[in-house]
Amino acid sequence: MKLVVGLGNPGNTYENTRHNMGWMAIDRFAAINNVEMHLEPKFQGIMGTITINGEKTILLKPVTYMNLSGESVIKVMNFYKIDSKDILVISDDLDSPLGRIRLRSKGSAGGHNGHKNIVQHIGTEEYKRIKLGIDRSDVIPVIDWVLKKFTKDELKELNSVFDTVSDAIYEFASGIDFMKISSKYSKNS
Repeated sequence: MKLVVGLGNPGNTYENTRHNMGWMAIDRFAAINNVEMHLEPKFQGIMGTITINGEKTILLKPVTYMNLSGESVIKVMNFYKIDSKDILVISDDLDSPLGRIRLRSKGSAGGHNGHKNIVQHIGTEEYKRIKLGIDRSDVIPVIDWVLKKFTKDELKELNSVFDTVSDAIYEFASGIDFMKISSKYSKNS
């Protein structure tokens, strides 16, 4: 069994904001693959499941708010007995240009509070990640920048990014070696 987590914040205030790239990626994958997503209070998340190549994959959008994402992730991991090597977490990346896709098989939280909380709860940095560039502003403070909504033009630009990420999620769920997925989908632009 695999777990794919999209990091973000619940509520209309946060819809289409830079910090919600993970949620947006999960929403695109679910739409493409006709996965019904529903709130599961027991797991503090919006969840759906898909079976690919005979293996069940859980999609999770924690509703704990970004800084407490690990609370939801650990509940799903423990209930379904999912190992950290079978987890893929999708998040925004402040240090990459808008739309850049970076895949990592492990790593530090890198200042990202959602990842910090996941590492704190699951006790390891050994889980896979897709980091989606949101750029950084020279004039807008970080906290305001990550909660800033995308413009219509930026959302159009991100359509192909979310399609690419959906392909990468599908391959991860299919059991393809993550290094192969990473070399195929990591993009510099």
